[in-house]
Amino acid sequence: MTIATPDGMQITAEIKPGYEQILTPDALALVAKLTRAFEPRRQQLLAARAERARRLDAGERPDFLPDTAHIRVGDWKIAPIPAALACRRVEITGPVERKMVINALNSGADSYMTDFEDSNTPNWDNQITGQINMVDAVRRSISLEQNGKTYKLNDKVATLVVRPRGWHLDEKHVLVDGQRVSGGIFDFALFMFHNAKEQLARGAGPYFYLPKMESHLEARLWNDIFVMTQEELGLPRGTIRATVLIETILAAFEMDEILYELREHSAGLNAGRWDYIFSCIKKFKLDKDFCLADRAKVTMTAPFMRAYALLLLKTCHKRGAPAIGGMSALIPIKNDPAKNEVAMGGVRSDKARDATDGYDGGWVAHPGLVELAMSEFVKVLGDKPNQIEKQRDDIEVTAAQLLDFKPETPITEEGLRYNINVGIHYLGAWLAGNGCVPIHNLMEDAATAEISRSQVWQWIRTPKGVLEDGRKVTAEMVRAMIPEELAKVKAVAPNGDNPSYARAAEIFEQMSTSDTFAEFLTLPLYEEI
Repeated sequence: MTIATPDGMQITAEIKPGYEQILTPDALALVAKLTRAFEPRRQQLLAARAERARRLDAGERPDFLPDTAHIRVGDWKIAPIPAALACRRVEITGPVERKMVINALNSGADSYMTDFEDSNTPNWDNQITGQINMVDAVRRSISLEQNGKTYKLNDKVATLVVRPRGWHLDEKHVLVDGQRVSGGIFDFALFMFHNAKEQLARGAGPYFYLPKMESHLEARLWNDIFVMTQEELGLPRGTIRATVLIETILAAFEMDEILYELREHSAGLNAGRWDYIFSCIKKFKLDKDFCLADRAKVTMTAPFMRAYALLLLKTCHKRGAPAIGGMSALIPIKNDPAKNEVAMGGVRSDKARDATDGYDGGWVAHPGLVELAMSEFVKVLGDKPNQIEKQRDDIEVTAAQLLDFKPETPITEEGLRYNINVGIHYLGAWLAGNGCVPIHNLMEDAATAEISRSQVWQWIRTPKGVLEDGRKVTAEMVRAMIPEELAKVKAVAPNGDNPSYARAAEIFEQMSTSDTFAEFLTLPLYEEI
């Protein structure tokens, strides 16, 4: 099938039946217009990221920006929150796969963040069928017949929030003037064109989650894209609302500034904990004094994570913005009541801490956790939709506290093997088209896999990368463990004989033992799908 494309645009992927309803001439014209207007700035900002990374590698330490101190001390607030986003006590997340969309909207959560990014392998079919699923979900016509069961929407469903891809990701199948378009602009523009007016007519609006930002200038780029898109579609300025995931250590120093840039389009901030841990490892990977313990030991009560969570809460509420807690990756364990009880206790304490601190909601990865998480927020909030009025003037967070990277120990053989096992298992599933994978009773996405491979890379190189039995973590040790962990993965993974797992093991070995550090594992992986 062929479709008409705007002048200067090429689509190099297959146009399957049904895709033409998404890839319409006018929708693609919006993609092209936004690309031509903003792609140069995206490239400049990505170059600025790389330059900042070089300075950090050379020993620079981040701090709050002196040039924007007036914003941090100023008395301003974001625009009032729309009614559809006032109550977000529990948000469920998951990829744009059709069954997942239906189940998540029906889950009883207040909001559903449907994901074109970290829990989704961004192959062409996933991205376009995901857009089709969004069109049907917004119009409440989405349904599915599968294995003798019918899936359709309940009368009451969660508020839909969409996460497009981050600034670092391209859409390689769409070229404008010979250059790849931004994956984020592509995802955003198609969703806006097809759904924004319909959402407004139904009492909500086009709501987004924005991932992976490292500075307020990256937020300003999104804001300018929002302004142009609203003008192009004839929508009032401020119609779009976006929650920013604070999931990089650099963004933690610019939370006020990020809210300020998006203030007429803001819906608050989210503590994206897993990517945040990965970001800390990535940014300080060459610092000989930096070393984090086994991934399982780095919790929200670790000093640097506690400082980050409290600063985010204080910042949001000072500005009249919702503060949304991060993901509890634990999932129900159906075949082991004792382990399930421990897991559910972990979810309960996580959400209880967030609610007591003052957060307005938090994330879960599984419908079976919605009721439990909701109960912890209801205990604190009662029937209030949020607790933005809870100002935390008692909180003072310094740069040193954000950089207090502990615990450093223990590093164990079990933890090392766990990282290798999760990395291979997740990468293998991702290459096979699934970006959201239950592994060892946790829901893993790209963020948690990033922690696994970056920790191994850093443990090999830091003098502190020593197992508790005294052995230094080395590339040779990792290479010896990889085939052993691959065998374990293939024994338990669905379709474990898929060649993608053997390829994943090769990629994991290359990424964890190479002299150079890959910025994101999804960048080289994307070139393989």
